[in-house]
Amino acid sequence: MPGVRFPYGETPVALDDSGQPALHFALRGNDDELKIIGINTGRLVWSIYKRKVETGATEAVFGLTSEAEADDGPKVFLRADETALATPAGPIQNLIIGQDARWAYVLSNNRQMTVLKVTEDGPVVYQQLSLTRGSEQVTVLAALQGNISLLVGDSKGQIAQWFLVRDKHAEVDVFSLQKIREFTLGDAPITAITPEAKRKGFIAGDEKGQVGYFYTTSERSLGVHQAANAPIRALAISARSEGVYVQSDKGASFWNMHINHPDISMKTAWGKVWYESYDGPEYTWQSTSGNSDFEGKMSLVPLTFGTLKAAFYAMLLAAPLAICGAMYTAVFMAPGLRRKVKPTVELMQALPTVILGFLAGLWLAPTIEGSLPGIFSLLIITPLIILGCGFAWSQLPVEKRSMLPEGWAPIVLIVPILLGGWLSFEWSRPIEIAFFDGDIRHWLQTETGLGFDQRNALIVGLTMGFAIIAPIFSIAEDSLFAVPRHLTNGSLALGATQWQTLIRVVLPTASPGIFSALMIGFGRAVGETMIVLMATGNTAIMEWNVFEGMRTLSANVAVEMGEAEVSSTHFRILFLSALVLFVLTFILNTAAETVRNRLRKKYGSL
Repeated sequence: MPGVRFPYGETPVALDDSGQPALHFALRGNDDELKIIGINTGRLVWSIYKRKVETGATEAVFGLTSEAEADDGPKVFLRADETALATPAGPIQNLIIGQDARWAYVLSNNRQMTVLKVTEDGPVVYQQLSLTRGSEQVTVLAALQGNISLLVGDSKGQIAQWFLVRDKHAEVDVFSLQKIREFTLGDAPITAITPEAKRKGFIAGDEKGQVGYFYTTSERSLGVHQAANAPIRALAISARSEGVYVQSDKGASFWNMHINHPDISMKTAWGKVWYESYDGPEYTWQSTSGNSDFEGKMSLVPLTFGTLKAAFYAMLLAAPLAICGAMYTAVFMAPGLRRKVKPTVELMQALPTVILGFLAGLWLAPTIEGSLPGIFSLLIITPLIILGCGFAWSQLPVEKRSMLPEGWAPIVLIVPILLGGWLSFEWSRPIEIAFFDGDIRHWLQTETGLGFDQRNALIVGLTMGFAIIAPIFSIAEDSLFAVPRHLTNGSLALGATQWQTLIRVVLPTASPGIFSALMIGFGRAVGETMIVLMATGNTAIMEWNVFEGMRTLSANVAVEMGEAEVSSTHFRILFLSALVLFVLTFILNTAAETVRNRLRKKYGSL
């Protein structure tokens, strides 16, 4: 049956043993402990009560008993500690205990704030400051949901949000109470502030009878109404924020409240936001948490950044290889070899991306982490091998080179390149020991400041680059091969070499198709889901570091759509993410089509 009971028993609690009247107090408690700060006539007192099971206890100051606990005896709370604190100058108007009772705030003299840090020996004065700078005075002080932020209403109709901010430049944790943002209700003194129970919003009333709803994270003011013709004295919000009870000097009224998705705005989606307990404004995506006091962080900037970062590193690998391969295949390669190479490369498009992502996450990422110096040496050794083999081939007598049909020379490179790759990985550990003190990841962190995650942009670049090489190569090669033969034959007849013909005739003529191939590859990289989902670590950070991961728009939708509550802000922002991805690809495709048409007009008359 529903009912009302005293959570800590019906026996009154004594603030201290002086017997003086308690003027103000604040408490924070749980099932095991109760902490109280209060002011009586002339003393500021901090008291701690701890739970204890006592059978027939008579020394308990107050107790809590239930039928289920009767077998173990009544559970009682006994005073464990009492500390007298230095009383701030001037009369005390309000006391608040912060989150987890680690901080306490004392408002005195209508503007002076004393911040107390709760230590094992009791609270100590940590900071003293004035909450106002002009003639205005603090009229209302309340704690936002979660007790991290303070809401300060003044005599000029302003409500400010304050919370403790850590100095990120200090070697030890140093905090200071700072004003983060401000809201305006009107021009009359604020008389009441009440926070919501489950969100970071609050309602406030003033002396003219106005009541307004405000949301701190999004810095939105969502309606100010004339609720009464007298000063507002008390406000209360229903548990689901569907109604507001307003008490004024001339009576009471109940108002329906319809506030849908107040925690999202253009600023929270695309601008820097200063969240509670953060050192400063940041772009952050963190949609859920196990903490009931959680402040939703739904910036789309890290996701958009991660999308472009993944596409950039994939194109950095795929574009040069695909275009250069298409150039060689279409212009220099023997027709017989081309008929074998081109279908083989195009067959790569049939590989499911989920398989590539699976291999990238479970095989490629650990392999590269264990052989990182080998990867870097491979990037150096492979070009040297190709140049060396090319030089050696050019020095061979003509009769030796003629043993291979014209256009089949590239097959000579297969064995040296494979051998160079094997040597790179075999020498990886000796290189790491010789040049990086045996741990290249630690060397990167200490010498260059670069962090290293096993699933990072390098893995995505290699895997997704491999996936988009095939479409770029196929379209570009078709464009290059389709250049009319009379143009190339005319160029060669005028004395140009094959390379000059390629650079000055074939490439300009095929440039619309090549550009389309690049944009199609880039569009696929932007919209790729499974590879980035399985190979990036899904960390929504904004770092161009190739050794750190990212989270993309598509992967974020895939990961979080299943756990998002239908019609919630989180659910809707995921749909907005999909819309942003669509708009991004639409803009890229439109720009690509515009450039392609201009290239076609410029070189179509050749």
